Amino acid sequence: MACNSSTCNSSGCYKEYEEKDQNNSKTRVAVKGSSGRQNLCVKCKSSEPVCCGIGGEDSKFCKDCFKNNLYGKFKQAVTYNAMITPPDKVLVAFSGGPSSRVLLQFVHEMQYRAQKNYDASKDKSLPVFGVGVAFIDESSIHSFASQQTEKAIEDIRSIVSNLAPPLKELFVVPIESIFSPDGIDCKERLQKLLDALGDVTGKEDLLIHLRLLCLQKIASENGYTRVVLGTCTSRIACYVISATVKGQGYSLSADIQYVDSRWEIPVVLPLRDCPAQELNTLCSLDGLKIVEMLNCPCSGINGLVSSFVKVLQEENLSRECTIVRTAGKLTPFHFNRIPEIHDSNVPSATRRHHRRHGLKSNGSLSSESFCAICNSPLKNSNSPSRLKNESPQTSDLFVAACSSCQFQILPKDPSLMEQFVSLLPRAMVARAKHGDRGNVSSVREQIQDFLLSDDDDEV
Repeated sequence: MACNSSTCNSSGCYKEYEEKDQNNSKTRVAVKGSSGRQNLCVKCKSSEPVCCGIGGEDSKFCKDCFKNNLYGKFKQAVTYNAMITPPDKVLVAFSGGPSSRVLLQFVHEMQYRAQKNYDASKDKSLPVFGVGVAFIDESSIHSFASQQTEKAIEDIRSIVSNLAPPLKELFVVPIESIFSPDGIDCKERLQKLLDALGDVTGKEDLLIHLRLLCLQKIASENGYTRVVLGTCTSRIACYVISATVKGQGYSLSADIQYVDSRWEIPVVLPLRDCPAQELNTLCSLDGLKIVEMLNCPCSGINGLVSSFVKVLQEENLSRECTIVRTAGKLTPFHFNRIPEIHDSNVPSATRRHHRRHGLKSNGSLSSESFCAICNSPLKNSNSPSRLKNESPQTSDLFVAACSSCQFQILPKDPSLMEQFVSLLPRAMVARAKHGDRGNVSSVREQIQDFLLSDDDDEV
């Protein structure tokens, strides 16, 4: 027991020990308060965190802040690169996976907010962009039961129809429809084309190219001005390494930018800065329904690279972002931006918005020829000479193909080339025939400032 005397020197007095206990208790309270602050969201500092970003324990967010942070990355990519402007009509590629599901949700929220602003404005100068959704059905080339495919498509219809207005049109298109104008059994032709490929990686890459051609066809036939893909940071990181392995270093920078205007309908990647881990987390937090049955794992080089990057990501959660950020230092091509708007029918407010947010192409690479298979830019100095003893059509395809497609997709036996060409979609064969003139619009855009208008007097 401790006495009350300040001068007590008794050996049995416990006053000193009680003072130490009081100091220790104050320290414990301070530590507890500090840890309480550490268990709050790093952004709002008021709510309990429920998830972590790619920064791990140092980036804990509450549900609302996590979603706002991810949506902010999406909106910044869209705004700074002029991906979507008021008069546009965008086609969202929907596969059923987490990335495309979040993409659809974010595009819907952006359209919904634009509609509210339009309804509240007085001058109605900026219209609301339109949104369509496209699903490429690949059940004809995969071992899916018909009941599973029907249920998956029904789930996709339900996901799109349950979104709040404005309404969005859904296109469910089989991948073999890319052959439809030729009047031949499309499924049989596609299967023969895939069977002609002995390389597993080449078969996967060809399917990717066919899928993009289908999206271009849907967009072109229905008046869409943008094709929006859900390609995320993780997917791009895998592509950077796999493209390097396949010898596609020259064209690598063309495929990893925010905007790709080499196609008839420009392709944009608004989720380029969003890792797959964060997209999966958002789907779980918001209860966004996904269709996993249609997502087939990769094999060959693509599968090996995917496994390799997954191991790297487990060691360091920011590894994928580092890969993409490093590859992003490569010089882009001139088509990696949205072309400027010269249409007088477009409202002036829209043109001002585009000029304000559109990026200029400074120090970009130019290319006048593209691969007939994958549409990658080609170096003119590396173009092979015309093959001997081959028909012009067959030789044109070989000349217009990049080294990766020549090695992995085109047949090694020259005698099989003509049959292989007959199985390709008409768009690929036409690109081979007119490869040297396929980029006339891009060239015209580059020299636009030096051309005389129709109203100028002849000298």
